[in-house]
Amino acid sequence: MARSPKSKSDAPANAVAALRGDAKQAPDRPSSTKDNIKAILWTLAIFFFIRTFLFEAYRIPSGSMQPTLLVGDWLFVNKLAYGPHVPGTNINLPGYDEPARGDVIVFKSPDQRDQPDDPNPTLVKRLVAVAGDTVHMRGGLFFLNGEPQPQPDAMRDNPKLDGSFSHPLFEWQAAHEIQGARMGDPPDVPTLDDWGPLVVPAGYLFMLGDNRYDSKDGRYWGLVPRENVRGRPAFVYYSYNGLDSDRALPFLTDIRWSRIGTVIR
Repeated sequence: MARSPKSKSDAPANAVAALRGDAKQAPDRPSSTKDNIKAILWTLAIFFFIRTFLFEAYRIPSGSMQPTLLVGDWLFVNKLAYGPHVPGTNINLPGYDEPARGDVIVFKSPDQRDQPDDPNPTLVKRLVAVAGDTVHMRGGLFFLNGEPQPQPDAMRDNPKLDGSFSHPLFEWQAAHEIQGARMGDPPDVPTLDDWGPLVVPAGYLFMLGDNRYDSKDGRYWGLVPRENVRGRPAFVYYSYNGLDSDRALPFLTDIRWSRIGTVIR
């Protein structure tokens, strides 16, 4: 019962079958390329979904919110909290929270007619009054519904500048001023330190910077429509001395390690 002849003939057949099998798998290469493209597109879709509807990075470019936020802080902004904005539309989706007094908020600025090249920048300020609130300032002290509010640290620690400064941009306030209120009438000419009282209308918010002598805020460009809100800063994920560092490449050599992970309040 010799089987060697059959075994010898099987070997070439098996080899040929193996080669044929390899040849059949060769066309799979385009399929692999297609799968890779799909994976890349899905990754991009997930990235843009997260960036549009959940979280987005934001860099602090000025000192208007010192010491809460410093120049060179990078923040993760929670866009879901107040309802994400659908890019390219006027649509805001529902959020799980509403902006409240004291919140630090990222928003699209109302029209700033003094900077036509960028009239609606994305800003971050503190929400100090909501619809229905009456606000005014006397001698640099901010009043909410007739009650004086605590001064921000930057107002107490920094040298006081000339609060009698006025600007044509303050003219928007006249349309919202009230006369005969218990807190007194508005000044004839509103200044940095003395303006109002005025009432925040329905659907609007009033923002100020914590560092009010170095902040172009609601006193200048007015009330923020609720639909302009873009999110709430969650925490600092990276920070470096971006203002007065004397080191080369400060974003690598002058990192503020103690700031990383700071929760924004």
